[in-house]
Amino acid sequence: MPVSSLNSQKQKTSLVTLVGPPNSGKSTLYNLLSGSKAKTVNYPGSTIEYSISRFLKHFDVQAALVDSPGIVSLMPDSPEEKLSIDYLFSHPKYGSPDLIVITADASQLSRHLFLVQQVIDTNAKVIVALTMIDLLNKKGYDISVNRLNQLLKCDVIPVNGRNGKGLDNLIDSIKKNLKKKKSKVIYNYKNDYGTKLVDIYKTTEFIENEVLYPIGEGAKQKTADNDLLYDELKIKSDIIKIKPDERTLKLDRLFLNKYWGILIFLLIMASVFTSIFWLAAPLMDIVDLLFTTLSNNVTTLFGETWFSNLLSDGIITGVGSVLIFIPQIMILFLLLGFLEDTGYLARGAMLVDRPLSKIGLNGKSFVPMLSGFACAIPAIMATRTIKNKKERFLTIFIIPLMSCSARLPVYALLLAFLLHGSPFLSGITLALIYLFSITSSLIIAGIINKYQSKIIKVKDSSSFILELPTYRLPNIKNVIRNTITNANHYVKRAGPIIIIFSLVIWFLTYFPNSNPVITNSGDLSKKEVLELKSSERLTNSYASMIGNFIEPVMKPLGMDWRIGVSIITTFAAREVFVSSMAMIFKVTDTEGDLRTSIVDAMKNAKIKDTNKKLFTTSTVIGLIVFFVFALQCISTIAVSKKETGGWRLPILQLVIFTTMAYVLTFITVNGLKLFGVE
Repeated sequence: MPVSSLNSQKQKTSLVTLVGPPNSGKSTLYNLLSGSKAKTVNYPGSTIEYSISRFLKHFDVQAALVDSPGIVSLMPDSPEEKLSIDYLFSHPKYGSPDLIVITADASQLSRHLFLVQQVIDTNAKVIVALTMIDLLNKKGYDISVNRLNQLLKCDVIPVNGRNGKGLDNLIDSIKKNLKKKKSKVIYNYKNDYGTKLVDIYKTTEFIENEVLYPIGEGAKQKTADNDLLYDELKIKSDIIKIKPDERTLKLDRLFLNKYWGILIFLLIMASVFTSIFWLAAPLMDIVDLLFTTLSNNVTTLFGETWFSNLLSDGIITGVGSVLIFIPQIMILFLLLGFLEDTGYLARGAMLVDRPLSKIGLNGKSFVPMLSGFACAIPAIMATRTIKNKKERFLTIFIIPLMSCSARLPVYALLLAFLLHGSPFLSGITLALIYLFSITSSLIIAGIINKYQSKIIKVKDSSSFILELPTYRLPNIKNVIRNTITNANHYVKRAGPIIIIFSLVIWFLTYFPNSNPVITNSGDLSKKEVLELKSSERLTNSYASMIGNFIEPVMKPLGMDWRIGVSIITTFAAREVFVSSMAMIFKVTDTEGDLRTSIVDAMKNAKIKDTNKKLFTTSTVIGLIVFFVFALQCISTIAVSKKETGGWRLPILQLVIFTTMAYVLTFITVNGLKLFGVE
């Protein structure tokens, strides 16, 4: 086992580690013990998260509490599981735990006791927190806790995660065990542990048969010696077989039906997507209004100076670009939390696993991909539910190809130019653009999967084994708490990088001509003068110099530096393209419809030193293709870096998608021109 850099003898704080299989109530118990002040961090050198906190003050437990990643056994199936198991016994900061609390679902006792027995065999001090007894009772069985305590030779405490019943008994047991001498853990996953599997399974099945009894018969009288050794236990012929939950079976006949199940799943996912988009829109407008008002007030207070512009357009706009996505993130994780807590999300993953597996994805990839149509940021964060690292990274890789809501203003402007504002034709064309983005992403996923060893460079055996929990009512408090936690993660992780890049873009677009002089401005309003100054400043800025530098690259696309600069500014946010076009083409008529004014300016724009139109049908269609593929979003790059644990994947996304966007735009523009489409 790896040895912690901090000697365990020197540590002053005791460590209590929570461990358990997924859906065993571990995270719920952690929240009950720690409250909502948990700190979630990554293990060093990885993207695997654990939460750490102090016990709530009224429990009076002088120890750190760690919520480790869910595992089903001590034999790792992936590098992530290996790291989680290593750090279970030797935390990189706190060393080995003084006490391990294992959650076990009473309604699935023999399977969950498999992990319990493995941990007990390591000689660690163990407490078993027995959960889901209410579900066991619904199946017509109860459990003899005293007998289970005798057979496992450790404290077994029933705990109800919904009402907190049994929590005081668990705390008393934790205090008692922490006073005992710390045991020396003996475990190494590299050993040939497979020879013990059969013995452990026999033991857990025997224990389940010994402690479970049908409700109404009373506690079973056991004659076995309390000190009976595990290797002497014999399987009985009357092993208890708990019947599946009848309500779950009835619902699964509908939700997992070959035809109706897929239809219901698509309707539910469509509702989730629609909710992310439509419910978040008013809240995002409020956030946008607040930061716009704050920005305008700063400009009014400090005047038109570089400092006020730094505060308003650099810092305030940068912070606003972080917080404006909070409503979408919260709505996404709130809805996913409800679906997961009810047990339905696991069914949805099963339904779409087979078609997605053909291109190297996982059944759990579908929800993040669907969420990407609202915003890539919460969608990438939602990939945490994908256990397989290769499939998770592949999902993250293609999510930017989903046409997010930030592209809508761009598509709306370009379609208004092409279709002269026809709502029907614009709607049909927009649907085709979305269909094109989905098809393209799936094709690219298949190609990347074929060559993933050279591109993603993650070797991870692919499997899709998923436990289907019984249907139950969601725990609203826990869902809300987890939603707030995920939103907090986004702000802390992506926020700083987004703000830094926003400041860089502000500097490039503001200097060196920070205070341009506008001649013949007597007949113009103050607002028009400010907009002309912004346009003049941008025209002579470092960003413009970069635009002129890249103009030779833009010419093959039938475009000039002005479009190049507008594309550069979209790295702050794609929707900035519209405002950049307004500034660069000196659109100051904001009394009417700004989009109409920009479209008119586009129609009148000429290529420098020629009488040729800059914007034609071919170039505008080319721009649409460019925006479908190009990764022009600092927020996405930042979150991708954080979620993958390095710059390699986001840089590959940026290079590959931008190159694809350029090549396909070149083919589109020149191909259309070849066929006489201007």
